[in-house]
Amino acid sequence: MNTIAIDGPAASGKSTVGSKVANALGYLFFDTGVMYRAVTWTALKHKVNISDEGAVSAIAKDIPIDVQPPSTDDGRSSDVVVEGEDITWACRKPEVDANVSAVASYAGVRAALSEQQRRIGLRGKVVMVGRDIGTVVIPEANLKVYLDASAEERAKRRYDEIIARGEDADYAEILTKVKERDHVDSTRALSPLRPADDAVIIDSDNLDINQVIEKILALNTR
Repeated sequence: MNTIAIDGPAASGKSTVGSKVANALGYLFFDTGVMYRAVTWTALKHKVNISDEGAVSAIAKDIPIDVQPPSTDDGRSSDVVVEGEDITWACRKPEVDANVSAVASYAGVRAALSEQQRRIGLRGKVVMVGRDIGTVVIPEANLKVYLDASAEERAKRRYDEIIARGEDADYAEILTKVKERDHVDSTRALSPLRPADDAVIIDSDNLDINQVIEKILALNTR
């Protein structure tokens, strides 16, 4: 099947690492988290109450979400398109960050999106990135990696990313949100964030991106 599953908490570098690993192997890169972000962004755009599980789940079932190769060289690893609109960066804004964990905790949303994620994963030659890929979506993946980092390091990375885009950011506020999201993701009843039993755990606090990529590529040759 040739599928690599990379799970881990918010801002642990999963997307950047996964994209580069996919490029090195000639695999499809599929960041499943963008689907939850797309649903969250759409709900906020249409002023749907995020706490209304039924209404948010209906959005997940109904809206067309497309993930395409990057159309422009601005740091993105793919294009995220909803109803013909490019929301690649819009779905990564703070208001989406603040609500996406709640959206991802809804059974209806996860059911609507997980089936599509699994169908793509089972085609093989894919690097799938998310929070429950190795535990729920593709438990039979050939290689499962849990990419971790401290909340402080992850907040710094998110801060640097926002500043690099020319936007304003507050490190303390980002750190608080990272910790809050960790709590929500790890304690939710449905598909909580955790390493798969057979996952290789990589702590990236003291590793640069290239070192993490090298570790994963070495694991893939075993």
